[in-house]
Amino acid sequence: MATLPQTIHYPDPDCVVLREALAARHRLTPDHFLIANGSSELIHLLPRALAIRHALIVGPTFSEYARAVAVEGGRVIQMNAKRAEAYQPPVQRSLVAIRTSRPKVDTVFLCNPNSPTGRAVSADEVLRLLEVACDHGAWVVVDETFVEYCEERSVLPKVIHSARLLVLRSFTKFYALPGIRIGYLAGPTQILQGIRERQPPWSVNTLAQAAALAALEDQSHARRSLMFMQRERLRLTSMLELLPGVTVYPSTANFLLVELPSFMTASRLAKALRQQGLLIRDCSTVPGLNARTVRVAVRTPGQNRRLMTALRHLLKR
Repeated sequence: MATLPQTIHYPDPDCVVLREALAARHRLTPDHFLIANGSSELIHLLPRALAIRHALIVGPTFSEYARAVAVEGGRVIQMNAKRAEAYQPPVQRSLVAIRTSRPKVDTVFLCNPNSPTGRAVSADEVLRLLEVACDHGAWVVVDETFVEYCEERSVLPKVIHSARLLVLRSFTKFYALPGIRIGYLAGPTQILQGIRERQPPWSVNTLAQAAALAALEDQSHARRSLMFMQRERLRLTSMLELLPGVTVYPSTANFLLVELPSFMTASRLAKALRQQGLLIRDCSTVPGLNARTVRVAVRTPGQNRRLMTALRHLLKR
């Protein structure tokens, strides 16, 4: 690996080359980007840097937003999507909450596409949320960790036009680099500088910067991955829908939210599959979901067939 000899030196603390590559990709300037040790590091830096005291979280969603706010002494209200609406993110109800909540909401967290539901809203809906939030002096933090699967829904290029929009991205999901730990934040330059001052020194190592740069440059792999996911997600959805009593919710990401039959709980199924070397996400403890919901990753055709064989056996009444 060509980068290995460079590990005898400290990494570039400013991640200059990677920020330049991101700027070229998104048609912004490098000072609109902050690189970190995964997007989780950024999530935990935000509450202190933005002085978040009362956050609105559009759920059901990733638990780290609420945890990060709570650690800094802030309060959280969660606006959960409804099962009857197939867990579509409740943008309209969130707009009402921004206008009426007391104490006033100072930050809105939206994961788009959402995890663990896989549902997404359009860029126009996000911008409407941003417009109302700005009118009430609130920040909008959009976590686009999975947006490479539906890039048309991204609002990242809009950070240049708004003083209150921050967009999180990660190399963990689409680029399959969870062990490398690298993510980034796009936003107003002055705000990013304030967050950067709270970041540990040399937060992003040399190998992580090189891996992220290589991932960005490999556009042919990105195109193949996207085409594969669109095809295989549809195929896995079709197979899951044939299981009696199973509900599969629409997804724009690389996973599917599944509700199990009434006789099977998520924890019981996850345990049984784990004993066969198959891992799914038990979503029963996610606020806003129920005891029968699981998240299933879209894997290779062979891995998906293996999962389906196990499910057909375990979900027989």
